[in-house]
Amino acid sequence: MKKPTDFSEILSRFLTSELPVSRNVSTNTIISYRDAYILLLVYADELMGIKPEKLKIKDITVEAIMDFLNWLEQVRHNSISTRNQRLAAVHALFRYIQSQAPEYMFQSQQIMAIPFKKKAKKLIGYLSVEQTRNLLSAPDVTCKKGRRNQAMLCLLYDSGSRVQELADLKVMNLRLDAPAQVMITGKGRKTRNVPLMDKTVNIMNAYLVENGLTKPEKVDTPLFFNSQGKKLTRQGIAYILNKYVEFCNLEDVSPHKIRNPNLYEIQTFCFNYIIDRAS
Repeated sequence: MKKPTDFSEILSRFLTSELPVSRNVSTNTIISYRDAYILLLVYADELMGIKPEKLKIKDITVEAIMDFLNWLEQVRHNSISTRNQRLAAVHALFRYIQSQAPEYMFQSQQIMAIPFKKKAKKLIGYLSVEQTRNLLSAPDVTCKKGRRNQAMLCLLYDSGSRVQELADLKVMNLRLDAPAQVMITGKGRKTRNVPLMDKTVNIMNAYLVENGLTKPEKVDTPLFFNSQGKKLTRQGIAYILNKYVEFCNLEDVSPHKIRNPNLYEIQTFCFNYIIDRAS
């Protein structure tokens, strides 16, 4: 029976013990890191000629990582953002390696010193009053699913949350008594409390009552769910958003573009329009 390599032992411990147990890292982050290491193993196999079961820490030099990053961009056509995400995963792994195998400290620090690649910053615009009004009033509020979608779009708009953050919300994260707010858990499990406007509170109150979510035993229930009672996924919410974007003939719309934190007057105008239209 062949003895495991030092890299295989450390990589396994890092993914199965260090990240989820010692660091309490989110499942999404662990999956992202794992995918980066899978690509590194593929690169080592195909380009370095080293099978995964034979790969050792000493084989993963700073030059090898630089070539790996170039391969991601040039061969796999990854964006700069994706390239930097993979590099962040490599940095995290070698930060762990230097504490577990100090003989590789210099090699680890060389790899950790590889800088992230800069990219041109894209300015995030925002929707006009007319576009925002059309989008938020697009759901058919005469049916239950349409009222759910309106509540979802309004909360997305008012909170400025990411789609994944919206999908992860539970009933307990929503406070509708004064001061009304929603507790959002973002990247790195960092939480933030976002105040909600009165119009949002009214819409969310009606949504909770209609769906029986005001009962104490429902506090741990996903806030938004499908017709089978299962939590809406990020892909499901994105599909709903895109459906209304297409219906309103809008282009290049993302959750970040739906809400600009400085547009309180636009928000108030749009919500007033929605409530007046639905009454």
